[in-house]
Amino acid sequence: MKLLRTLADNTRAGSAANRMRRRRFAVFQGLLDALPRPLRILDVGGTRSFWEQMGPAGMEGIEVVLLNLQAPPADRGDARDMRRYQDGEFDVVFSNSVIEHVGDYADQRRMAAEVRRVGKRYFVQTPNKHFPLEPHFLFPFYQFLPLQVRAWLIGHFNLGWRKRASSPQQALEQASSVRLLTRSELGRLFPGGTILDEKLWGLTKSFMVHGGFSAA
Repeated sequence: MKLLRTLADNTRAGSAANRMRRRRFAVFQGLLDALPRPLRILDVGGTRSFWEQMGPAGMEGIEVVLLNLQAPPADRGDARDMRRYQDGEFDVVFSNSVIEHVGDYADQRRMAAEVRRVGKRYFVQTPNKHFPLEPHFLFPFYQFLPLQVRAWLIGHFNLGWRKRASSPQQALEQASSVRLLTRSELGRLFPGGTILDEKLWGLTKSFMVHGGFSAA
């Protein structure tokens, strides 16, 4: 269990999760390097601490706008409905581990359509449904269990970093809060996008999909 928690630890600078995030960001920054400045980036679901942690190197001439459900300094908003922004308003839309949290597949399709609409380019990361260890609850093959079984587990045990749910309703809400995507589903959400694999233990842990950069 200690190994599993180490993989999911997002807080320590030297953690496995943080190292993977930095490698992922290096791929993104490599795509940015080919683009002329100034650039305006929308981070859907992002936080200021993420960008501070990644560091300012190579970010000269780049403005980052945050959109999430939290309080300022971000714009408060829903990834599935970004009508506040015009078509192509941003040079790049970036999103890291968010699309699996917005609801069912119809909700994910709405978010993907909005990402493609408001951005001239996009870079989206999300966990792979077929990776054997579910990344939020750190329970093997948890994502394939029936909803009621998942809710029962959350209601009776601490899973990963999540404490046991305090009520059956809360357990059901938490069990329903994540919908992981397969490669084929991601391809349908972002037609024409390039899908890259992020590997762990020789298996595809997550996907990165990007589009529009070849037109730079």
